[in-house]
Amino acid sequence: MERTLIGELGAHVGETVSISGWVDVRRDQGKMVFFDFRDRSGLVQGVCLPGSPALDTAKETRGEYVVRVEGAVNKRPEKNVQAGKQNGGIELEVKAIEVLSRAEALPFDLDADLTLETLLDHRPLTLRRERERAIFKLQAVLLQAYRDSLIRQGFTEFQAPALVGSDAEGGAEVFKVDYFNDQTANLATSPQLYKQIMTGVYERVFTIARIFRAEKSATTRHISELTQMDFEMAFIEDERDVMAVLEAVMRDVARAASEHADLFFAVGAGLPLVPDAPFPALTLREAQELLGISTSEPDLEPSHERGICEWAKLEKGSDFVFITRFPTHKRAFYTYEHEDEAPHSRGFDLLFRGLEINSGAQRIHDYAELVKRIEERGMDPKNFAFYLQAFKYGMPPHGGCSTGLERLTMKMLDLDNVKEATLFPRDMNRIDVLLSSADSDGPDGA
Repeated sequence: MERTLIGELGAHVGETVSISGWVDVRRDQGKMVFFDFRDRSGLVQGVCLPGSPALDTAKETRGEYVVRVEGAVNKRPEKNVQAGKQNGGIELEVKAIEVLSRAEALPFDLDADLTLETLLDHRPLTLRRERERAIFKLQAVLLQAYRDSLIRQGFTEFQAPALVGSDAEGGAEVFKVDYFNDQTANLATSPQLYKQIMTGVYERVFTIARIFRAEKSATTRHISELTQMDFEMAFIEDERDVMAVLEAVMRDVARAASEHADLFFAVGAGLPLVPDAPFPALTLREAQELLGISTSEPDLEPSHERGICEWAKLEKGSDFVFITRFPTHKRAFYTYEHEDEAPHSRGFDLLFRGLEINSGAQRIHDYAELVKRIEERGMDPKNFAFYLQAFKYGMPPHGGCSTGLERLTMKMLDLDNVKEATLFPRDMNRIDVLLSSADSDGPDGA
């Protein structure tokens, strides 16, 4: 019999079907055995009645067994209907169960309130929980909505390299790769240089890139391997053109996310607050004055970001707020500074629910000016010769920005730690399991 997905069972009432999936829950009630079966499309309750030929097998199965089940799709009695729940009006009367794969008893209850360490040390198992399934299903929605929005706005996707000859930011916190004869390469900290090059080809480009940061930071906001969603666009007037495209993207992303309210409900989060008016925008100095802090600081502290977002939510009805006009010396070397606006750059950050999720700017497009800036930062233009070719032979005014997928997911679902929004987190203390436990045979030391 051909397989029917659990999410499609509502169209098969009165029919006998075959489903395949996992035993999510098994519970005995008198002489009957009840199940919640799970596949990629959702869950359904099944019941094995006394006298069923499947009863003996049903009594042997337990959570996470992989099974193929044949049964009749029946309407539930009116008093047993669970309104608003997937398949809440139907039940699968089990006629036959075939065990495809047995499962050992789980080391913990999947419904338990797990610590972060347990959650991550047992990632292959905890990803099966409803909460984690919801987190990463929503992350897939965010990623697709980002991609679709930019394609609608005339952008072309390209694939950026992960092995690079020089660090895009000119910093030292990189993972070095000793492989290429006499030259040391690095794992990319950003696709920045390559997306700038590509604006000289397609004008409007974007990439979804894996990047690597060797920061010695063990915080709720930092990981060593992450996903950046980057776009770059040519023929702009200033950074506001980039901000306008980013705002359109974030509106599309928030709209797509809000169409999956069930995923927010599964995690216990509220839907994003998006204003009808344009996103509020403050210069760095305006933000500092609003918070009553020193206007001499070159950036906002995490507590300041939270404070500005509270202001935007209460005063502007927005979970999003732009911060602009950062000091040029605190931004990347390629950030544009107009002589009439010095010492401030045409850079910006987008804050969302108390956290910076995006950073962008208008870029320097003049070859001589770019070489000068590289030298002023104490770097050697020869290390950027490949990148500089694009500027030596004509580049239009351009700009772009970068959004962290894991940070966006974290704040969209109001999670406490970015690692919860990362499928398989890597940081200075962890590669799958804690590095301090690497000499053990398993996450429990067994």
